[in-house]
Amino acid sequence: MSLHTLKIKDFRCIESAELAVDPNFNLIFGANASGKTSILEAIAYLGRGKSFRGASTRNLIRHGSDEFLLNGKVGDGAREASIGVRNSRAGLEVSIDGDRSAGAAELAELLPLQVVEPDVHGLISGGPELRRRYLDWIAFHVEPGYLDAWRRFRRVLKQRNAALRDCGSELGSWDREFCDASLVVDDVRRRMLAGTLLTLQGTGVELLEAEVDFEYQQGWGSDLSLPDALRAAEERDLAMGATQAGPHRGDLKLIYDQRQARKLVSRGQQKLLACTLILAATEVVQTELEKPLLLLLDDPAAELDPDSLGRLMLAVIGLGCQVIATSLGPDTGLFPDPPAVFHVEHGKLQKVV
Repeated sequence: MSLHTLKIKDFRCIESAELAVDPNFNLIFGANASGKTSILEAIAYLGRGKSFRGASTRNLIRHGSDEFLLNGKVGDGAREASIGVRNSRAGLEVSIDGDRSAGAAELAELLPLQVVEPDVHGLISGGPELRRRYLDWIAFHVEPGYLDAWRRFRRVLKQRNAALRDCGSELGSWDREFCDASLVVDDVRRRMLAGTLLTLQGTGVELLEAEVDFEYQQGWGSDLSLPDALRAAEERDLAMGATQAGPHRGDLKLIYDQRQARKLVSRGQQKLLACTLILAATEVVQTELEKPLLLLLDDPAAELDPDSLGRLMLAVIGLGCQVIATSLGPDTGLFPDPPAVFHVEHGKLQKVV
């Protein structure tokens, strides 16, 4: 579904703001620290129930307020829904068409989105957790039942770790259930990546003009079955009180121009490589869902030369997403057609065009 409208109250530096969103292209411009990224963060929070900047609830609530509220309308032509998020010390409350029993997963289904934000390099240079989240985001949208499988795995992992801290009590029974749950997650990730690989490779050539490849690492030795890996690591697991083998240790190895990407590429190349991952995932999920996604671009020009920015925006436009981008100035030339333009200053938002 596309985002039609957004209302923000007491989020970060924004006391109150309303946004009527164009179904195609939108540009929010303003000086540094004016509130541009906060607006994108609010939109992403409405679709995910969490901050893409990893901020705590306390840091998201505007100073002097007790809570923040986000409300929006989303639709795909066949259906329109009202979605809302309230967060305070009492915790997260999600509302969908007035139903407050929903959770973040239901938000993600109604407003699937991806974000290219200033720290997007972490997808390449950072630890494997971000790349696992990337794999799981695609799997969540393209594989029915994956969320239940992932939740089961996380529950069993927690129980196995508790058994390890209890000197291995009942470890054998947890090992069997852990292996069953792990192999379901691993199988979905493998199939999902196999179906995404050609899109990843093609997008990589489009953005980087070089060969890009990807290798899935399952989270335990490739020469061992998972039961054998658990037995081999049992002494270490007991010493650490945590399971060292399994899909929670998996990763996605990125190879750029036949070399391991995270060790060699520049900041600009890291950004383009991360964008390769995000745009390819967006394309795959859009194809599966048969509807456009929302793509948030926070200052896409940062750290990119004009040619690289041109290639990035060409790839973005080619996806047919609903796009909301930010920039320092009213750079409408980023888009092939005139976007809806908004100016933000000191947390106050105003439509310009």
